[in-house]
Amino acid sequence: MDKGIENLTSARNSLKASAEKSKALAFSLEKTGPRLDEINRRLQSLEVAIRPIQAPKDALSAVGVHINRAVVPAAAVLKVFDAIHGLEKSLFDPQSDLRGNLGVLKQLGEALRFLGENCAMAIQWLADILEYLEDHKVADERFILGLKKALKCLQELEAGEEKGRLDGGLLEVALDRLENEFRRLLTESSVPLPMSLPALPGQQACIAPSPLPVIVIKKLQAILGRLIVSNRLDNCISIYVEVRSSNVRDSLQALNLDYLEISDSEFNDVANIDVYISQWGKHLEFTVKHLLEAEYKLCNDVFERIGMDVWKDCFAKIASQAGILEFLRFGKTAAESKKDPIKLLKLLDIFASLNKLRLDFNRLFGGAACTKIQSQTRDLIKRVIEGACEIFWELSVQVELQRHTPPPPDGSIPRVVTFITDYCNTLLGDDYKPILTQVLVIERSWKHENFQERILIDELLNLVKTIGMNLETWSKAYEDAVLPYFFLMNNHWHLYKHLKGTKLGIILGDSWLRDYEQHTEYFSTLYLRESWGKLPILLSREGLILFSGGRATARDLVKKRLKSFNAAFDDMYKQQSSWLILDKDLREKTRLVIIQTIVPVYRSYMQNYGPLVEQDASASKYAKYTAQSLETMLDSLFNPKPVRHGSFKGRQSTGKLNDGISDQYQTSPAVK
Repeated sequence: MDKGIENLTSARNSLKASAEKSKALAFSLEKTGPRLDEINRRLQSLEVAIRPIQAPKDALSAVGVHINRAVVPAAAVLKVFDAIHGLEKSLFDPQSDLRGNLGVLKQLGEALRFLGENCAMAIQWLADILEYLEDHKVADERFILGLKKALKCLQELEAGEEKGRLDGGLLEVALDRLENEFRRLLTESSVPLPMSLPALPGQQACIAPSPLPVIVIKKLQAILGRLIVSNRLDNCISIYVEVRSSNVRDSLQALNLDYLEISDSEFNDVANIDVYISQWGKHLEFTVKHLLEAEYKLCNDVFERIGMDVWKDCFAKIASQAGILEFLRFGKTAAESKKDPIKLLKLLDIFASLNKLRLDFNRLFGGAACTKIQSQTRDLIKRVIEGACEIFWELSVQVELQRHTPPPPDGSIPRVVTFITDYCNTLLGDDYKPILTQVLVIERSWKHENFQERILIDELLNLVKTIGMNLETWSKAYEDAVLPYFFLMNNHWHLYKHLKGTKLGIILGDSWLRDYEQHTEYFSTLYLRESWGKLPILLSREGLILFSGGRATARDLVKKRLKSFNAAFDDMYKQQSSWLILDKDLREKTRLVIIQTIVPVYRSYMQNYGPLVEQDASASKYAKYTAQSLETMLDSLFNPKPVRHGSFKGRQSTGKLNDGISDQYQTSPAVK
């Protein structure tokens, strides 16, 4: 029994000892596992490291050259890339240090060019060594796979949009800031020019000598030089055109150019044409000779290093945007508006303004960049010349058409007569004759015909002849027998007085003027003979015997004759009190002759025979007037009345020039 217990105890102890050993062995194995894994990993790395040794000897000997060829340029690229980011700290604010900013941008640009030129090469070399390693099994497959992934990323970056941003966008930001500085310099230095049109003829307008200071121009040129390298010239031109054209428009605001947008219908108001075209000529000259001339020189100064085509194109855009085309459109509207004689003078004014600026237009707008301005200018000149010539050659026809209208009922001067005499002298004056001649020369040259000054003179003389024929026709249209003489006296005197000593009068010659003067005297004599000259005969002394026995008979004859005189005088005075003589000299002369014809005869008659009726109860019926009252009444004849008359308005329109004459001259007659 005891022996059995002992054996069990011994077995238990033995099992316990075995369990302890197993536990210790398990713990030891547990600690050995990670070490085995580490050894396994090291073996794998060792296997990779040893594998190239297993490659052919010639492949192993050449791999070093390939590796160096790829690694050296790649390292250089990385070094430059690091240098680029180092420049970011040195990039100055262009406003505070433009020169420093441009210097850093130059370095940045050179570095980026290096990266751009060498990145592709470095990537290609890396691809070559990868291909070599793979082909000759010099490297582990997993290593090759990792290299392939990295190389693919580089190739995608180099070929994609990020290629131009190898600096991470630093250069683009810096260039944007430089563009902003370009705009700031222009904007802050572009001040509307002080404009004051000449107050007196020949006086020059005041204007600043230079649009921009020299130092600003040099800064703009420096900025342009850097931005052009970065392909930003178009941006610079857009900024320049925007700022400078806006500045010119601001300068023009002081001139109040709203009339440039006037409608065609408004142009038919002749009064407005005179004001608008006068302003247009002055404003166009100021705009071209001062504002655009300054912009032309400034474009040359700023962009001269880039090339003529660039700065002339830039100027063309400024001129167009600043308003030169609006000036040309206004001229075209004027040329296309309603044709009338006054319009001829306005068209000549337009031509004179354009001709005065011809050399400036050719110089400023002569390049290919200004083709639109050139085209519209040529079109305007063509329309002006054609319109002016059309009006001029039709003047005689239009005046002749007035022949069919009724003459003035008051025997005064038709408006067409006063208009044509003044009009012809205006056209022959120093202001218009050279311009009209030049216009006619150009028009004839377009028709391949020669122009001689005699053509112009003959046309104006023809106008005067046509007026003479109109007067004859009008005089025959009166129903009254005396009024034609009064009418012809009035008009021949007007022609004589208003042509004598004038340009047209000199052309007509003394004989023609003497004819007008003689015709005035002739028709004046006929007028007096057929009207007031008949009154003295009514105061005949025949049969008036004052001795005893004949007094009663004499009284009856005096009463009868005074009654006839009074009736005739009243009728004639009433009829002619509405007649007009506009010229003061002719009016006073005519009234004096009438007074001398009637008053002395009447005074003598009343002194001799007035007492025969003055004692009669009805004396006032016969002795109706005194000599003084007759003289006063006659001295009031033919005065102009403050009413509108004598125009073509209200008469039958017979031609397209008719309305223009009537509108312009629908005014009260002036006393001369």
